[in-house]
Amino acid sequence: MLLIRQLDPADSLAHLTSLLHRAYAHLAAMGLNYTAVDQTAETTARRIEGGHCLVAEYGGELAGTVLAKPTDAASECEYFTRDGVATLRQFAVEPRLQGRGIGLALIRACEAWAREHGFGELALDTAEPATHLVRLYSRLGFSAVGHVQWPGKVYRSVVMSKTLR
Repeated sequence: MLLIRQLDPADSLAHLTSLLHRAYAHLAAMGLNYTAVDQTAETTARRIEGGHCLVAEYGGELAGTVLAKPTDAASECEYFTRDGVATLRQFAVEPRLQGRGIGLALIRACEAWAREHGFGELALDTAEPATHLVRLYSRLGFSAVGHVQWPGKVYRSVVMSKTLR
């Protein structure tokens, strides 16, 4: 049974951070230094601030997470500063549970949150060399709208957006 819910203050950020590490390990093996590869629980908490963090439980265990954030006027990514654009960030599914629709359910819940809060678009970014992720997001209706080079990252990111109806 799949349950998507808002992160609760009683949830362990250490467990959530461990999930992120496991989910991003294959990207680290590709040489991609995503923040979630090795972030601390304190960094997880800081990234969640001001956003809507969702978690997925599958069979009673933590199975995934996604973070929806409102327009970010201070972002180094110009696209994320646009009025009416919410962002999808820190998306992860437990590797051994992938392929069961957990990620899709998390993204759909993120889209619903953005719609409910009056956003007309949902944007995200992912490493350009992670072509499997670019293809995944394309299949889910996201289109490339630009690029961003985040400070300290060894890759350029593709910025993708989806119009919400």
